[in-house]
Amino acid sequence: MPLSFHRRALPAILSMIFLLISTTLALAEDHPMLCSDGFGSFSSKFATGVTVSVEPVRKSAFASRVCSASLNWNGSQLEITPKASEIDLDVFGADLGLGAPVAAFQIRNVGSDKLVQYEIYSLKKPSQKLRTLTGGDYFNAADTDLDGRIEVWTDDAAAIDGFDNLSLSIFDAAPTVVLRFEKGHLVDVGAEFQSDYDRQIAALRAGIDSHTLNQFKNSDGKLTDRSSLPIEEAHAVMTAKVKVLEIVWAYLYSGREQQAWDALDAMWPSADVKRIRTLIQNARAAGMHSKVEGTSNKPTIHIKKHAMIFEAEMQYNKDDHMHEFQAEVIPKEIYLRRPPLPSTAGTSMNNEVILNLVIDAAGKVRSAKSEGKGDQDLIAATAGWKFVPAFQSGHAVASRMRYGVTPYQ
Repeated sequence: MPLSFHRRALPAILSMIFLLISTTLALAEDHPMLCSDGFGSFSSKFATGVTVSVEPVRKSAFASRVCSASLNWNGSQLEITPKASEIDLDVFGADLGLGAPVAAFQIRNVGSDKLVQYEIYSLKKPSQKLRTLTGGDYFNAADTDLDGRIEVWTDDAAAIDGFDNLSLSIFDAAPTVVLRFEKGHLVDVGAEFQSDYDRQIAALRAGIDSHTLNQFKNSDGKLTDRSSLPIEEAHAVMTAKVKVLEIVWAYLYSGREQQAWDALDAMWPSADVKRIRTLIQNARAAGMHSKVEGTSNKPTIHIKKHAMIFEAEMQYNKDDHMHEFQAEVIPKEIYLRRPPLPSTAGTSMNNEVILNLVIDAAGKVRSAKSEGKGDQDLIAATAGWKFVPAFQSGHAVASRMRYGVTPYQ
């Protein structure tokens, strides 16, 4: 459902964040795209004079079922893609660690329903492609813990599609991969987010009962013949196998190799451990891990630094004795959607919900809280919203903004 938004002024205060905002790994989440099957568009000029455009491809006066993206400046055009089934503008204006403000696109090509390409382009004139990442079925850049550094969250979908004769769709999620560009080099930083992986592991363990796990441990591990089991039991044993693999991957991809193999030894049929361990090692080596240029290991003492959160649209008062900062450029909407409103009799389409949003330097909502009676569905939907971030002194920054949301038909 489309939304009507307007920004609300905030009191002039200095805001620092001292709390680590928790994150969650992508577990079978939807990752909405800006333009999909010929619906959805965005166009905006960056401060450098480069315009980013994502729009449906038109045939005569009508939109077709495909989308295109381009960069334009001074009469020049750089075509990102002339025809794709889905395109998303994931980042606009932030520096991902490549030394320039960028536009980062997710592109799902026509005929592909699994993987996307992540294309990163400089917004300096003349614009040019900086990097391409592949192998995941989504990419999401975010300053996850608000420490001033932007990570790119993705998964190793290509590496595990067909793993041990299992299709990608049977897994709740492919192994989560957390990347960061550091001085232009692509680094695996999953070890810095072990608490997020731990939440995933806990949820997976809770979904396996001891009886079914024992049934799986007494199998051959391949589960090539489940005909002797009732259909429901056969499905449960296969589900246990999948969850065990996902647990092992969560340890492995968060920099805890020994714990991964310990978990495998504890939950996998002993006669098949060597075979499946080799498959896991080979799959990871051929996936995202083959593309990184370094790995970050979580230090023994890991003290997070937290970035300042700038107030959007605040008034700077020179007579105020407090130090005050303001975002010079306030966030601009790229993609905002909400779930349909309940068909409750008497519900007014003019009812306004005020949200207090914290938007990170990549333009993603890190927290949302409503004033007054909360609309939980709307708050949950903010996790998928995308903004052009706020800017201060020419750099993308985290900001706090008060938003009024009014749905309309």
